[in-house]
Amino acid sequence: MVIMAGTVMLAYYFEYTDTFTVNVQGFFCHDSAYRKPYPGPEDSSAVPPVLLYSLAAGVPVLVIIVGETAVFCLQLATRDFENQEKTILTGDCCYINPLVRRTVRFLGIYTFGLFATDIFVNAGQVVTGNLAPHFLALCKPNYTALGCQQYTQFISGEEACTGNPDLIMRARKTFPSKEAALSVYAAMYLTMYITNTIKAKGTRLAKPVLCLGLMCLAFLTGLNRVAEYRNHWSDVIAGFLVGISIAVFLVVCVVNNFKGRQPENEHIHTDNRAQMPMISIPRVESPLEKVTSVQVSRIQPIENGQEENSQGRSFKDCLARLFSWIMGISHCEHLQLRQ
Repeated sequence: MVIMAGTVMLAYYFEYTDTFTVNVQGFFCHDSAYRKPYPGPEDSSAVPPVLLYSLAAGVPVLVIIVGETAVFCLQLATRDFENQEKTILTGDCCYINPLVRRTVRFLGIYTFGLFATDIFVNAGQVVTGNLAPHFLALCKPNYTALGCQQYTQFISGEEACTGNPDLIMRARKTFPSKEAALSVYAAMYLTMYITNTIKAKGTRLAKPVLCLGLMCLAFLTGLNRVAEYRNHWSDVIAGFLVGISIAVFLVVCVVNNFKGRQPENEHIHTDNRAQMPMISIPRVESPLEKVTSVQVSRIQPIENGQEENSQGRSFKDCLARLFSWIMGISHCEHLQLRQ
């Protein structure tokens, strides 16, 4: 909550106060890159700020709430509720079911990313001070007083403009494009949520169509900014990169691709099993081993008798050889003596 409050306050200071001064960037006389006609205020755009901010704030909230409710009901229907996360670690003093827990976490991270995107965009606009394509139409410089004899003459300083200061200051804040960044951030976050969360059968075609539709809307928002001479191509591309980077970072590194956390009870049981000492279990003799031992006991006396006979024969053979060696008896006589 502290981080969220700090993010909101920083976005407020960037957006509605003059705490951070905009860099005053100069321009060349009669520069064709900034001589486009003034398209009018932002409210007259094909994608006005009210519509864009409403869609960026409302559509993800609606989709995430509906998606989490559907997943929760499916878990209850399949009796998989006990395997899901149940509580937030608050000193074991309260109980929050998985539906509320996941919805609050995903929407909270999305809101944080929305304000973070706004902060990154405003910081880039303040630092660069890039001029809009219609800047000269608002600046209304007096080329005679400035001595613009040649197109290569560079003009710097706020005193060069004679138009409305508020409009001129707004025309100095175009890089990166805020509308492009916010639209692609919302589309990317929702696309990854739909892809990783919805696992129902029959959605192999529905999910790609929905995700591509969201990304196309964000892309068309950037195209509209360029077509109305409100931003350059570089402003829109930079806004797309900022929005996509923040969305991917939050989804992959913060919410773990929208996967639920392992319940605390399973962590405790796993740790206990890992710390338990090894216990020796007594060996139980199977019936097959009993039958085998009986058969072996019957065979052993026969083998013992054979061993005794072989020992007796070897002893007699040694005596016969010793006697034949002493008496000098031939081999044939030795065999007869042995028999």
